[in-house]
Amino acid sequence: MRWSQWYIPTLKEAPGDAEVISHKLLIRAGMIRKLTSGIYTWLPLGLRTLNKAANIVREEMDRAGAQEILMPTVQPADLWRESGRWEHYGKELLRFKDRHERDYCLGPTHEEVVTDLIRGEVRSYRQLPMNLYQIQTKFRDEIRPRFGLMRGREFLMKDAYSFDRDDAGADISYKKMFEAYKKIFSRMALQFRPVEADSGSIGGNFSHEFMVLAETGEDTIAYCTGCDWSANIERAAVLPPAKACEETCSAIEEVTTPDQHTIEEVCGFLKVPAQKLIKTLLYVVDGKPVAALVRGDRELNEIKLKNYFKADEVVLASPDQVTQWTNAPVGFAGPVGFTAGPIVADHELMADTDWIAGANKADTHILHVDLKRDVPAFAYADLRSIAEGDVCPRCGKPVYEGKKNWATSSSSAPSTPPPLTPSTLTRTARSRPSSWAATASAFPAWSRPASSRTTTATASPSPRRSHRSTSSSSTSIPRTPTPPPRPTSCMIC
Repeated sequence: MRWSQWYIPTLKEAPGDAEVISHKLLIRAGMIRKLTSGIYTWLPLGLRTLNKAANIVREEMDRAGAQEILMPTVQPADLWRESGRWEHYGKELLRFKDRHERDYCLGPTHEEVVTDLIRGEVRSYRQLPMNLYQIQTKFRDEIRPRFGLMRGREFLMKDAYSFDRDDAGADISYKKMFEAYKKIFSRMALQFRPVEADSGSIGGNFSHEFMVLAETGEDTIAYCTGCDWSANIERAAVLPPAKACEETCSAIEEVTTPDQHTIEEVCGFLKVPAQKLIKTLLYVVDGKPVAALVRGDRELNEIKLKNYFKADEVVLASPDQVTQWTNAPVGFAGPVGFTAGPIVADHELMADTDWIAGANKADTHILHVDLKRDVPAFAYADLRSIAEGDVCPRCGKPVYEGKKNWATSSSSAPSTPPPLTPSTLTRTARSRPSSWAATASAFPAWSRPASSRTTTATASPSPRRSHRSTSSSSTSIPRTPTPPPRPTSCMIC
């Protein structure tokens, strides 16, 4: 075809809403065009490139023994209610009703659908192993679509699901998917690294993501130079102090701090380092107030807070809620006298005493706070993000923060049958005889003990950061008294 006949509408300048270089170049080169927030049209040149990427994924999946299918985008709510994810998945699941007032959703993943398919067809373990995959359009209603294709709402994803008869078979499927992933990323000439990650809405005991190294990425990894440990910042565990502080301090004392709302302002006003302040952050956790405490120079990790409470939703409290719970404006909340809800403190705080905290009173802070003495009911937990200089949770050597990354696929391992979910290579620690387990993952975890396993992998030919619900889970589906074969699932997302 002649160049003059190609539809390639190039631009001299990038649009104002294009933030990262990939988004700018795709628009300027005439490869994509934005339809609405997080949704794009692929133009001829862009679609040609997308198909090439999809074919690489398809070739490697076929080479690994997987079989391609195509499942519906629209899924009935009944399956999601059966797995328990209809409410648990959150607002990213786009729900709607048909003309008969029946509930449906646009599938962000297909564990429920593929499990329903297999449970109606597979009658014997002799039909296993079986690995099914698809390359299909998904939809997740992202709250803030950005970075062009990297964080869109509609995207093309490869999701695969393997069903195995036993642990040994699951290990083999897992390893095949891991090798397939390495070949896919290598053929695309991408710099990648598998790291520990949070399992998200899919649940599970552990999870890994394949991170593509890029300066424009929105994820940061922590890694150890003493061993091969690496993890997403939001997942990396921080070890508790070797010893708790056994000393106490003077009685609490109120001090006036007019208009000093932030940590920096209070430190400057009182002439103390941020390490001596307690940062009290108020959250709404599944509709209930919670106070989370971290050291003044640390960042609270909302994923860890959500996992601690096993919550579906964690939202920072509004200024009005802060005033209602503390009788003070934002910036003056503290643990002493807080009664609106439970208090959980990062375990780093157990290593010291004589803290400074908000007084739950306008323009006032408290000196000489001893948590054990002054806060009658609270719990310690790992709540903060790991930072450079912390020790590796595996070998104890110093941890460093790496480059920015994009998470392109993930893997996780569920415990007892929670909900199903995609885009992770997963192993199940335990599976009920009368249940099918389906999950997603993409990292070799066969070295860890488990009585039964599920594996899943996901990959999207269009570059996109996988949603934090890329983990694994399982759902109870009544069958015959004979224990059914154990399924595994894989996806690149």
